[in-house]
Amino acid sequence: MATPKGKSGVNNECASLRESANSAAASSSSSTGTAQIGAASLTNRTYRLEDFDTVATVAGTGTFGRVFLVKDKITRGYFALKAMKIPDVIRLKQEQHVHNEKAVLAEVNHPFLIRLFWTHHDDRFLYMLMDYVPGGELFSYLRNMGRFNNSTGLFYSAEIICAIEYLHSKEIVYRDLKPENILLATEKHIKVVDFSGCEVLLQMTWTLCGTPEYLAPEVIQSKGHGRAVDWWALGVLIFEMLSGYPPFFDDNPFGIYQKILAGKLDFPRHLDFYVKDLIKKLLVTDRTRRLGNMKNGADDVKKHRWFKSIEWDVVPQRKLKPPIVPKVSHDGDTSNFEAYPEDEWKKEPPVPPKDLEIFKNF
Repeated sequence: MATPKGKSGVNNECASLRESANSAAASSSSSTGTAQIGAASLTNRTYRLEDFDTVATVAGTGTFGRVFLVKDKITRGYFALKAMKIPDVIRLKQEQHVHNEKAVLAEVNHPFLIRLFWTHHDDRFLYMLMDYVPGGELFSYLRNMGRFNNSTGLFYSAEIICAIEYLHSKEIVYRDLKPENILLATEKHIKVVDFSGCEVLLQMTWTLCGTPEYLAPEVIQSKGHGRAVDWWALGVLIFEMLSGYPPFFDDNPFGIYQKILAGKLDFPRHLDFYVKDLIKKLLVTDRTRRLGNMKNGADDVKKHRWFKSIEWDVVPQRKLKPPIVPKVSHDGDTSNFEAYPEDEWKKEPPVPPKDLEIFKNF
């Protein structure tokens, strides 16, 4: 009954963020400066676009951006350069989202999260220079294997939980957990990418943002949401990793939303008893009773019986043995990503100065 899940999301439906969050994020962006390098950077160097040769397009990021593999002319090292069309960012009302993404990435420093080194803009594009992660998407491995066995799902769930716990400790909700946003690094461990949906939780948020199959009920119902949405998404992800398909799917988003709100779970027979119990406790419609969102937070998830074999202290040290070894021939290997046509995407007319004003501190 495996039903392949597409890569479509509803990020283009995301509305502008609340005015209070706008002001806070804009202030944060202003303090970082145009040539600011992230806290996790390897050097204090200020980069320039002229410092890089473009090797290939390694990802399309929706309708207004792409990710390029670039090679540093000075160090010969490889980076991922995310480029976003300014006119499309404005048209889709994503201005605050790109400021949020920059602010969050400049703040975080964790072994399972992508690193930001530099941001920049010209009169056509916004640029973000980040780690290049050559192992490819977890989604690709899941698609090729059909489903993961119990121990493989356990490994990736443990590393993802550590990433979520860290973000929540920083008052950050991720909001777009899915296999496409988890990459495998050369050392075989995960890197969570794409922080465009993240938000620093000043209070509850009402923004509709995420991928249909992974949206929590409170997001669909516009009840306001917080950290609990990430624990719901973890339940969906664990189900999908071990089953090969998400627990709620349909031919259109509305059908998916109806099934999420109905909350009926049909487990494949092969699933372990304890993981079914864990998924049930994560996919609880009442967020006040959802595992991970109660008094003990992430500790409640980590202490669940399914994780009894996990030594949590060593997980962020990347000491667990990875179950999948990506085939990577060198640091700039692109074989684990889909091929994208090198078209005329970059030939964009300049943006009027008035439209650049909002990005002056990017």
